[in-house]
Amino acid sequence: MIRAIPLALALGLTALPASAEKLANKLFGAMAAPSQQAAMPIGSYARGCAAGMVQLPETGPTWQAMRLSRNRNYGQPALVQFLADLSAGATQIGWRGLYIGDMSQPRGGPMTSGHASHQIGLDADIWMLPPRSLTLSRAEREKISSIPVRSADQRSVTANWTPQHAALLQMAASDPRVDRIFVAAAVKIEMCKTATRRDKAWLQKIRPIAGHDTHFHVRLKCPDGATLCQTQKPTVAELSKGGNGCDDTLMWWVTDYLNPPKPSKKPKDPAPRVRGAREYTMADLPAQCVSVLSAP
Repeated sequence: MIRAIPLALALGLTALPASAEKLANKLFGAMAAPSQQAAMPIGSYARGCAAGMVQLPETGPTWQAMRLSRNRNYGQPALVQFLADLSAGATQIGWRGLYIGDMSQPRGGPMTSGHASHQIGLDADIWMLPPRSLTLSRAEREKISSIPVRSADQRSVTANWTPQHAALLQMAASDPRVDRIFVAAAVKIEMCKTATRRDKAWLQKIRPIAGHDTHFHVRLKCPDGATLCQTQKPTVAELSKGGNGCDDTLMWWVTDYLNPPKPSKKPKDPAPRVRGAREYTMADLPAQCVSVLSAP
């Protein structure tokens, strides 16, 4: 499905040892348009690339893509369709639609700044700010900011959090295309408190993680037929054997994370340093990413 096109020697990806290769994020960050290939997510969400991506239109009937200067409003066709569907659904809860933050670069891959994931066209950030207008100019989209829904001490939601936010997240989590949704721990805790006892199964897709107080991060499953896409483990079906995540695992965020236990007096050997996505070279990515980068 992915055409094998030799990479130009100028990129030096085959002639140089891995230690001397140019950083993958610089190569993918320089790509201004998607590859003219069949759509395919390649590799994993945090170590991969994407062929045949589709650009989310900058403005749609129920959405606007934000921070257009970043050129990160690209995704697999399944993601673009999902965002169009969810933004239309947002009108049912009283919002005008959605402000869409970062998706992926035109050919995916590691980014020059920000995210470690968002590499295969199946991740998207959605602002917590209900749109006041869907006719913002490019300049306005660079200046406007989202709103935090998590308190400064990370223990609770703020007055910015509304029942409409909860309804939107439930709508997204109930979509069978969605694998998981990352939110601030305070948001997950609040949703566990307020969701009805009769219907909490969808909550298993809502996952607490740091750094998500002004947006939520939707991650789709590998689409049918995406043979080069690596499914994330554990899958939602495996999590807690049907539980919803409203248990002791969640409470860790308000115990050990916010109030870490005192370190042992006996010093531990330092853990080996893990290389980040912005340090990857092409040798660290799936082999098919070379043809994605070199394709017209």
